[in-house]
Amino acid sequence: MKQQVLPFLLSLAVLLTACEKTILKENDTDVSKQGNLTLRIFQLEQTPFLSPSRSTVEEVCTHINFAIYDMEGNRLKQTNQILGDSDFGTASFVLPQGNYHLVALAHSSNGNPTMTNPEKIQFTNAKGYTDTFLYHTNLTVGDALQEMSLSLRRIVSRCSFTINDAIPEGVAQMKFVYQGGSGHFNAYTGLGVTNSKQEAVFDVEVGKQQTQYDLYTFLHETEGTLHLTVTASDANENALYERTFDIPMVQNNITWISGNFFTDYIPTSSQNTTATITINDEWGGEQHLTY
Repeated sequence: MKQQVLPFLLSLAVLLTACEKTILKENDTDVSKQGNLTLRIFQLEQTPFLSPSRSTVEEVCTHINFAIYDMEGNRLKQTNQILGDSDFGTASFVLPQGNYHLVALAHSSNGNPTMTNPEKIQFTNAKGYTDTFLYHTNLTVGDALQEMSLSLRRIVSRCSFTINDAIPEGVAQMKFVYQGGSGHFNAYTGLGVTNSKQEAVFDVEVGKQQTQYDLYTFLHETEGTLHLTVTASDANENALYERTFDIPMVQNNITWISGNFFTDYIPTSSQNTTATITINDEWGGEQHLTY
């Protein structure tokens, strides 16, 4: 009889220990899959992952971040996923009963954003701005298992800058410095919250024509203007050519701007542009400009 009681008591002790694992850990990346809250990313805006006519989640982004905050905005849990993870797009949390903020991000930056403060999420440490999708909601967690399918919306604007003429001899890099948007955003609104100076540098190939450079930003409102300085530099980062542009932008829209950058170059010239907006399947709209 004693031989039967001892294994039973040991099993009971293990079970009770497992049930006590409700401590909230900051930046938790080892979340139990048997939690009382399960999240699944179903679609990015109008790109359902399950539809064969649309892109899969793996084709849309390389990083996913889930974060849970209390109602005062203190981060309680966070789990980060990268393309190739077996649970990519799905996360489970063990949470006590209560009210919470939930934030989910999908992007293709080369790292994870700083998500300590939901009102000022930033990609400073991640290095690079990409197509970015957001989901935020307030939720109440009870005793019962809760499952949620999340539909994330695009919160960035994109400027696609095209240089039609060939990259001249001596040019090794194209540098884009732009203001008017933000590198930080508020997860509650999806809008930018700082007057950031954003920067993107691209290596280029001499003689290549029709080169395109995609720039992303979080606007402070649904519409804004990007103040852009484009510099062509040599291999030692010495500036060879430079031009400036004011470009109208709309959230969830692409602004296309193209022209001959190196022909009849005028130093530090700026020009006014007009915009024509059309609609495409992936984005809310596009603007095609010339310079």
